[in-house]
Amino acid sequence: CSKCIATCLCLRTVTSPPAEQYNRTQYCKWPCECPAVTPKCPLGVSLLMDGCDCCKTCARQVGEVCNEADTCDYHKGLYCDYSSDMPRYEKGVCAYMVGTGCEHDGVIYRNGQSFKPSCKYQCVCVNGAIGCVSLCTESQPPRVWCQTPRRVKVRGQCCEQWICDEPKRGRKTAPRHAVEGRASWHKNCITQTTSWSPCSKTCGRGLSMRISNANEQCELVKESRLCNLRPCEVDITKHIKPGKKCLNIYREDLPSNLTISGCTSKKQYRPKYCGVCTDERCCIPYKSKTIDVEFECPNGAGFTWKMMWVQACFCNLSCKNPNDIFADLESYYGYPEIVN
Repeated sequence: CSKCIATCLCLRTVTSPPAEQYNRTQYCKWPCECPAVTPKCPLGVSLLMDGCDCCKTCARQVGEVCNEADTCDYHKGLYCDYSSDMPRYEKGVCAYMVGTGCEHDGVIYRNGQSFKPSCKYQCVCVNGAIGCVSLCTESQPPRVWCQTPRRVKVRGQCCEQWICDEPKRGRKTAPRHAVEGRASWHKNCITQTTSWSPCSKTCGRGLSMRISNANEQCELVKESRLCNLRPCEVDITKHIKPGKKCLNIYREDLPSNLTISGCTSKKQYRPKYCGVCTDERCCIPYKSKTIDVEFECPNGAGFTWKMMWVQACFCNLSCKNPNDIFADLESYYGYPEIVN
């Protein structure tokens, strides 16, 4: 019997694959080497002991790179997410833990907390993401043909008013804009849906997010949709007509199937894209909708993704900072989503 056990142990040792070895980076050094002067952190950034338990350092913030030495700001509910660095798990990105709060302008808000950063917006914190609804819905945005619109501050009022100094020139007015960020009654719950955030990429496939409680549980959840403002591999400037500096809409000649993660859309599509300008103007969508696209995978599985469907774009000089969480709510035409 002992011989049999020894044989089994031997076979197990021979058949098991050798563990793959990695040359891990040593971020911690001993003895500790600390700067002579304690660093001064920016306002709202915590001064913490590093992961090596050696020196005090400014904590890494959300979206910044972290490792075993550079720790995330746990005072704000951040942790180092190593999931994108498989299989080494050496470098990560600081992210909010599920159910933690949000930070805006140096203020920490609890998960689920509603707040007004100004008289213009009503915001809510959901798992580290901030969704806002504009309170300035009474001001109508300018018409599409207006090239020099401006906001006018009205005494005693929080929200500015749009005016346009240019003549109408006989042009037709733009479609009426319907507020995408809205609140309505749904059974015993007030349905709140924020506007879709700007696309995460200026070209190629990106993601757009919003927060909504339009569900049976009436719970605030993050929703996402695919977006593609323009293709990266196409030089759209070649399609600009002679004598012009901008092309507001670009479209492929033939329809084709959309692909994602090796899966193909059941239908063929010929989407519209926003064009480009050769001067300082930028082209952004001013009319769009959200459609459901069904995908089929080689293994027979399938899924459905929501996708932003661009219907019309316009070129203007007001290019917002994509990192501004209010850029979508205070955009040139108020709201990028227009309901048919």
